[in-house]
This record gives sequence, C-alpha cells and structure tokens, in this order.
Amino acid sequence: MSNTYDVIIIGSGPGGYVTAVRSAQLGLKTAIVEREHLGGICLNWGCIPTKALLRSAEILHFAEHADSYGLKLEGKVSADINAVVQRSRGVSGRLNAGIGFLMKKNKVDVIWGEAQLTKAAKGGAPAEIVVGKSSKKPMEPQHPAPKNTLGEGTYKAKHVIVATGARPRVIPGIEPDGKLIWTYFEAMVPPEQPKSMLVMGSGAIGIEFASFYNAIGVDVTVVEMMSTVMPVEDAEISGLARKALERSGLKIITDAKVSKVEKSANAVTAHVETKDGKTQAITADRLISAVGVQGNIENLGLETLGVKTDRGCIVIDGYGKTNVEGVYAIGDVAGPPMLAHKAEHEGVICVEKIAGVPGVHPMDKNKIPGCTYCDPQVASVGLTEARAKEAGYDIRVGRFQFGANGKAIALGEDKGLIKTIFDKKTGELLGAHMVGAEVTELIQGFVVAMNLETTEEELMHSVFPHPTLSEMMKESVLDAYGRALNA
Repeated sequence: MSNTYDVIIIGSGPGGYVTAVRSAQLGLKTAIVEREHLGGICLNWGCIPTKALLRSAEILHFAEHADSYGLKLEGKVSADINAVVQRSRGVSGRLNAGIGFLMKKNKVDVIWGEAQLTKAAKGGAPAEIVVGKSSKKPMEPQHPAPKNTLGEGTYKAKHVIVATGARPRVIPGIEPDGKLIWTYFEAMVPPEQPKSMLVMGSGAIGIEFASFYNAIGVDVTVVEMMSTVMPVEDAEISGLARKALERSGLKIITDAKVSKVEKSANAVTAHVETKDGKTQAITADRLISAVGVQGNIENLGLETLGVKTDRGCIVIDGYGKTNVEGVYAIGDVAGPPMLAHKAEHEGVICVEKIAGVPGVHPMDKNKIPGCTYCDPQVASVGLTEARAKEAGYDIRVGRFQFGANGKAIALGEDKGLIKTIFDKKTGELLGAHMVGAEVTELIQGFVVAMNLETTEEELMHSVFPHPTLSEMMKESVLDAYGRALNA
C-alpha cells in the first residue's frame, strides 16, 4: 500500500472524520491519523455521552413528578450513578464503532499513532508526516479496528489538515488531579455519586454538568466570573435560565472567581472572591473545572514549519488554509466558536476548496447556532439584542412565552421564551434566542431562515403545524411587528 495521499487529516473528531468522508467522496485518496479513539472528544467524552447523562436526568425528573401527569409510581425513584454512566459509555461505544464503519465504507485509511509534520509541501512535492507511537492508550475495544488500519511510519500528502481539537483549560494552582478536582473527563465517569459539588465556570460544559448532577440529587454551586451565567447568550435569556436553574436547586454565584483551593482527604475548600472584594469558603466533595478549552497545537511540528498561531490556535483564512503551503486547520484547533458542527462544516469547506468544487465560500460564523442542553435548554443564533444595538442596527424585538402555547402547556413545559431580533429597516432576521423545552431542536428553523436571508414577511406567511412548540417561533416574529395572535 502506497504511503502517499492527496489528503491526510490529523485527528478523527467530528471535524476530522467528516472531512475525511467528504474528501473520499470527492475522489481524493484520503487517510486519517488518530492517537486514541475514533470520533474524538465530542463522541467519546463530550457532546454525545453528556447528552446521554442528561437524558437519564430528564427521565428521573419526569418520574419524580409523575403525579403532575396523573400517574402514580410506587416507591422512591433514584439514580443509579453506575448504571447511568454505563449507559452513557454504551452510547459512545456504539457510535465509535460507527465511525470505523464510515472509514471503511469510504475507503479512508486509518493510521494509528501520533503525527508530526516534518516537511511542508513545496514546489509540487508533498508534505511529510511521521507517525509515531501514541502516548495515549487506544480506547477499548476498537469494535474492531477497520481492516484499512495502518501504523507507525512516514507518510506523504499534498494537503495536510490539522483537526486535533482542544482540551480543558487549566488554571494555575487549581490543576485537575483526577480525584478531587475534575475536568469533564472525570465528571463523565464518576466512581461514585458525590454529595456536593462546586462547578467553576458557567459556559455550556459547566452548566450542563451542574444541571445533571443537581438533577440526580447532588448539592451543586456554580461560580462564574462574568455577571451572567452562559455569558455568550442574550442577557434576557440568560437571566430567565438562571432563575429556572436556581428554582431547581442550583446555587449560582456570579461576578466571582475561585482564588484558591485547599484539599483534604476527600473534599475541597474553594475560596470564592466576589467582585466587591469579599471572600467566602465553600467546601464540596468535588470541584469541576469548566473554564474553557485550549487548542491542541503542541508536538505537531507546527513551529518547525513556521505555521502561524495566535493565543493557542492555528491562524487560518476562510477556507482553513494556513500561511504554510499544503497545511490547513479546522475545528477547535483553528479557534472559536469551538463547536462540533462548526468543525464539520469548516472541514467540508476546506476539502471542497482543495478539490476545486465550484461555488465554495467561507462560513458565516454569525449563522452558527449554539446550544446548551441543561434544564431548561438554551439555544441561539446570530446577534444578541445588545450586540445588534452596538452594531448600529435600529431593531425590532419579538417575544413569545411558552405559557401561551398549547403544546407547551400539554407537555407540562410552560416556562420559557422565544426571542427574535430584526433589522427595522430591512426586515432581516439578525438573531434568535430561546430558553425552554426542546429549543435545541427548534433553533435550526431560524438558522435555515437566516441562511436563506428570509425576511419577517416570509416568516409571517409560513404555515407552522398546530399544535407544536414551533408555533412560538412564528408568534415571536409576529410580536416583533405588533401582530401576535395568541398573546
């Protein structure tokens, strides 16, 4: 088997494996290098298994409130943390096997090991990659490893795409130790259920774990440096989410930071300093550090080749191209927003540009949706109200409450809000923001509308099915123009 390819992708996360599939579809001889597990962090330790955990928490919540639906359950319902974790790992294992199947189906070679760029493409000569033994233990089992699996050695490619993802950011002095201070890795597979927990950071990762552990009966406190939880979200939506989370039992401290952590045999004491200079000590069984992630740019040979980086991420143009010929980057390692769906589409754009597919254009990052799967869910796309005003837009804002929607009331999910923001002059949808049940599924309707440059008039003349939660999307649009029919 020849060791020369058209495209070699380093990393098999959502961005990497999707790019490999698209590359093969375009007729390019393709290989992917992976050091640990097909599917990357998202499939094995992030997006997918956390949703499995949260689903278990959701079912538990419904069971605990069965009487609200006219149902009777005998005996106390509780979470078996080991069984919950086992189910989550099973979901990941099933999908891990699926990625192996996709590589085989699309004739993508899988190279196991750690890759290092040793020579850039130059004058028509391919780039060179040396794949050495992995410092990570491959995830077991490999279900099994595809037949098209290769190992250590030197490989060449005309185009090398770096898709190595990111890892948890570490705060000096509060380094995760795997026992008392956790990252999302340890939080995903706790050996036992702690009685109390402090979560440092209220971004998507922090809030989702806080929501899960709170739902299964852990006493959870969240500490956030900014003045709002989920700081990237619209302030009004964030405020409503915070109230709902606090009603469920979560304790939230904003405008604060953990300045110091002291460890005992089986607990941590965090010194939390607020904006006004006051400090309080909070003792908990475990602390989850969820203060963001940083790109995996080390030990790839980027410095040797002169690949430009900035603040821990690889600098690229709109098509994933770096400043070095034949070297590209996509996904988390190429900078924010660090989302799996952004990585996937970024990879498709990159490889289609390489293949010369006509009509390829850079991704509009303003049209990438963001979702947080806590309870209640939060989803958004486009500009917040504050950012729209800062950008100089004269805006119209529409709102519709879940409590005025028949389907939401029937589901027992009547707390939430759909908010839409329009350019008053043109009718362009600038942003949409939601909090409530299933909004992570609803948001895509507004994403499609924005991508098609749909106006308020076209949205108002679209027929939404009844009874559905989606009707609230139209009502929010109508409200922006003083035409709401059910509020």
